[in-house]
Amino acid sequence: MSELRPVTVITGASSGIGAELARVFADHGHDLVLVARRADRLKALAAQIAAAGARMPTVIVADLAAPGAAQTIAEALRAHDLEPQYIVNNAAFGLVGLAATRDREETLRMVDLNVRALTELSLAFVEPLARHQGGLLNVGSVAGFLPGPGSAVYYATKAYVLSFTEALSSELKPRGVRVTLLAPGPVPTEFAVRAGAKGDSPGILTVSAREVAEAGYRGLMAGRRLVVPGLGNKLVTLLLRFIPRRMVLKAVSERQLARRAASST
Repeated sequence: MSELRPVTVITGASSGIGAELARVFADHGHDLVLVARRADRLKALAAQIAAAGARMPTVIVADLAAPGAAQTIAEALRAHDLEPQYIVNNAAFGLVGLAATRDREETLRMVDLNVRALTELSLAFVEPLARHQGGLLNVGSVAGFLPGPGSAVYYATKAYVLSFTEALSSELKPRGVRVTLLAPGPVPTEFAVRAGAKGDSPGILTVSAREVAEAGYRGLMAGRRLVVPGLGNKLVTLLLRFIPRRMVLKAVSERQLARRAASST
């Protein structure tokens, strides 16, 4: 038996869905490790969680887009005599704009975070996840179900997360590891501002970060392969199977054009 204390590791925990996921897991009695770049926000969140009666979360300040991030996290966990029972890969960002005209380095940094880091962390701790009969929650997006002209690389990263997580769910199920993809639609967080999108207003597909976090937690604990919060978003993912691809491309392209126009005003 391992003498290391099992914990839930949540990346991108400094704001938005990640912070709400931390609160939801803490509310259900999980000991937490919070990972992100912004130390002040992580420490403030950890203090809030402890003030609510949970164990004080461990804070790891790390840039997950940098090479070797999983090793950095593993070393920090060992230094605190911890090991993962659950991994929540929430850290990600998006970019709005034509792929050929966006800053190339920023685009590749997005790929590093959304794809490489998520893959690395999903695979780095399989042994303790299996030992504790825990699980992996990868945060994707409804964007992963369709092509995204005007935000092509971001949509593609989320398509990867969808495919990878569903396949990994099948591979790890015999070992008792639950693997769930959480695919929210629009959520009112800092995410859109970071992506460069302005002017979006809440619509019928919008779901709060808290609702998304609660749905993700329930789905993971139930061993569900896919969780799409909100009835409207569920319908979108179902209808996409029957709508011709050219129509989807046109609709997404027009929406992204409107978002870029709003961002430039």
